[in-house]
Amino acid sequence: MTFTEEAKNKVLKYRWVVFAILALAYFFVYFHRVSTAVVADDIAKTFGVGATSIGLLGSAYFYAYTLMQLPSGVLTDKWGIKKTAAIFTLLAAVGAILTGVAQNFEMVLFGRILIGVGVAMVYIPVMKVLAIWFRKREFATMSGALLAIGNIGALSAAGPLAFAAALLGNWQHVFLALGIFSVILAIVIWILVKENPEEMGGPSLPEIEAKEQGEVYNPPAKVEAIPMVDALKKTFGAGMKFWPLSIWFFFMYGSLMVYQGLWVGPFFRDVLAWDKSVYSGVLSLIAIGMIFGCPIAGYLSDKIFKSRKKVLIFGTAAYLVIWIVIWLISGKVDSTLIYSVIHFLFGFFAGFFVVSYAQVKEWFPSSMVGTATGAFNLFPFLGGAVLMSVTGKLMEVPEGVTATVEQYKFIWLLMVISMAVALVFLILSKEKQPDDPIIS
Repeated sequence: MTFTEEAKNKVLKYRWVVFAILALAYFFVYFHRVSTAVVADDIAKTFGVGATSIGLLGSAYFYAYTLMQLPSGVLTDKWGIKKTAAIFTLLAAVGAILTGVAQNFEMVLFGRILIGVGVAMVYIPVMKVLAIWFRKREFATMSGALLAIGNIGALSAAGPLAFAAALLGNWQHVFLALGIFSVILAIVIWILVKENPEEMGGPSLPEIEAKEQGEVYNPPAKVEAIPMVDALKKTFGAGMKFWPLSIWFFFMYGSLMVYQGLWVGPFFRDVLAWDKSVYSGVLSLIAIGMIFGCPIAGYLSDKIFKSRKKVLIFGTAAYLVIWIVIWLISGKVDSTLIYSVIHFLFGFFAGFFVVSYAQVKEWFPSSMVGTATGAFNLFPFLGGAVLMSVTGKLMEVPEGVTATVEQYKFIWLLMVISMAVALVFLILSKEKQPDDPIIS
């Protein structure tokens, strides 16, 4: 098929419209993910609940998110990008509105579950957008950019959330406003998002890439859709190409959420006696670090090292070192400057996890990419759910009693051990080489 320069430019411009709309939806995925850490005290005071309930609330998002990862991949492949993202963004809006009008803790918990189910269906559609609308050599870089946008959402769930709660009167009003905005966003997704360039009469990205490289484009043979059960069997049966990296991701992301998403705020309150206005600002440095770390990791992987695994090992080793530092200084250092630097580095190297999606994706054909990515995405959120629940139990104290520095240090030590195990599994993982056949 031949195409004009005008048709090519139309595709290359409109892809940014598609990406921007869905990236905005992903912004709220991260906002909701870490918001519990900032409003945990407010929720506890409003509804009279303790650490176990707050731990359950934090983990509810992750259990719901985890449960929906396989359906996310399957529905994205079956329904398409637009329908999947729009319907479930609307469901997340319902959860946010319910949270905003909740009269008891149970309503907040149910709202949190709906939010988790809804936002769980955003990431895989966006990843499919990157696979369809962007060049292969742009995938890791754009994945990093997407995660950076997500972490701007996480950043907004730190200081700006506390500010917005004060401005609007209380924390529930913020969630009510978010729910209304999300309804509007779901409508925009339905109207403006296109499944692929061909839907708007343009050339596909493989056609564009072939022409740019002076090659003759040979359309791939039409591939029959792989039944879900077969796709799952191939994914979970991929051995060293799938499992070690999945186990690494369980601990990597789970440890990040235990700290950023739940316990670092209470630590600063209980151990260092910092005001929320102080620690929410320090906490925001984690998200800022990830805003830089995610795209840099993608660029290093695509352009410099041309390797996923090398970048992941370097980032994970550095992240482990930062965890060791956090464990060692807890209760001994109360400098906001030192914690700000630590948090920036913590987020920066944690952001290297974005490259793992490229490492997994390269093993599977396009007809399975949604299902395979969804299966892989089970593990980080299962890690968040399990580790947040476990640490919630470990941090439980009688009503009116403040958690001790020893309790927090024990949690941090568990995360150090978890990341040491994760690094071993990462080293054992298998990265696809040019001559390796894909799984089919």
